[in-house]
Amino acid sequence: MKDKANFADKIKRIFSKGGPLENLYPLYEGAEKFLLTPGSVTRGAPHVRDFMDLKRMMITVVFALIPTIIMALYNTGLQANLALREIDLKSIAGWRGDLSGMFGIGVNPDSVLDNMVHGALYFLPVYLLTLAAGGFWEILFASLRKRTISEGFLVTSLLFALILPPDISWWQVILGISFGVVVGKEIFGGVGMNVLNPALVGRCFLFFPTLKKFQGTRYG
Repeated sequence: MKDKANFADKIKRIFSKGGPLENLYPLYEGAEKFLLTPGSVTRGAPHVRDFMDLKRMMITVVFALIPTIIMALYNTGLQANLALREIDLKSIAGWRGDLSGMFGIGVNPDSVLDNMVHGALYFLPVYLLTLAAGGFWEILFASLRKRTISEGFLVTSLLFALILPPDISWWQVILGISFGVVVGKEIFGGVGMNVLNPALVGRCFLFFPTLKKFQGTRYG
């Protein structure tokens, strides 16, 4: 661990004030906090001393979301495979079918593995796009404001991906998370100053334009 810290200190000089990559310091600082325990610890009164900092709190929330993610993958795959069985299709169309075929994964709704993999083929691309697009805005605003990157985005990215329809267009994913992060959080000043949940703001932004489709529609 000491060797890792020494290596981090050497790299830090490149990103510190006066270094060639000074403007990218928040990116370095975010990676350092994720991999290493912070070196600055409050030691005196009147502050409460606790091992639970923001990073650990957010990682705890991420772990708490794992059962939800597993259920989301299984249920998405199950519903898709049941629909394929209903129309008597034996394979998945498009790149998802090509990829699952490479590993010998079928579309049997009675198979837990088939359901999990099929669900993952919908969820993972959405999540990775959310990380890339939302992470871009997080890094940009952190760099402009000379602040650290918040670990809270790990939670926001998971929540946003979980509340989206599995067959959503990828450009909508990018647009939605961008709106959620920028309008739902950054315009208020960033982490701790926003009054809205960024994931829900992004989801609402994508939902309201579709209301026109359902005007006059009756249910029941």
